[in-house]
Amino acid sequence: MIVADSKKKGTCPAELPDLESKSPKERIAWAMEAYPDQLLLTTSFGAQSAAFLHLATQQKKDLPIIFIDTGYHFPETLAFAQELTKKLRLNLKTYSPRLAPAELEQKHGKLWELGPLGLEQFHEIVRVEPLRRAMQELQPALWLAGLRRATADSRKELSVLSQSESRIKMLPILDWSDRDVGQYLQEHSLPYHPLWSKGYVSIGDRITTKRLDEVTDPSELRHFGWKRECGIHEKV
Repeated sequence: MIVADSKKKGTCPAELPDLESKSPKERIAWAMEAYPDQLLLTTSFGAQSAAFLHLATQQKKDLPIIFIDTGYHFPETLAFAQELTKKLRLNLKTYSPRLAPAELEQKHGKLWELGPLGLEQFHEIVRVEPLRRAMQELQPALWLAGLRRATADSRKELSVLSQSESRIKMLPILDWSDRDVGQYLQEHSLPYHPLWSKGYVSIGDRITTKRLDEVTDPSELRHFGWKRECGIHEKV
């Protein structure tokens, strides 16, 4: 079991249960009961995001949904965000980098062209810093995220519950397969990201995302194959 530190701002004194054997719905229900006014969910409005967003907001309509608008998203991603926000009546809170794309590139150049270290700096500016700012402002005790073990080998050892800085991190659909997600979307008449049908099965920024037919290895679909994560789940 994990024990939350009651001395840290944003957390409540509680002993967290082992939720590995519970369903995603039961996991979220526990979170809602344990931290009713101290939780939020992050989304990138990726390929299959509608499933997780629907699952969570069916249990808490006003759940704060954090979206980092990096300035480099596909136009289709922003349209998808608007569509789901309206359809699911999301309590969306959008955060952006302190530098707009033109300012960033004028100051630093095209960082993603400078190799893995440049890409890491790029993600720090456009994703990590805005999410840190969101966490500082909203002070959640519990952070809901939609990571799944099936999407990357690096995620196979993750746990449903973990301690992340001064908060608890929960991954309710961690053990869902692509089939599970697809069935949920179909059952609830929810859409895939519009780029899904064009071969984009993992969708991030337009400059670091490849279609399935553009790569020889699935690891190259995002971030040029240099890494799987963009940094927010490692640094925030």
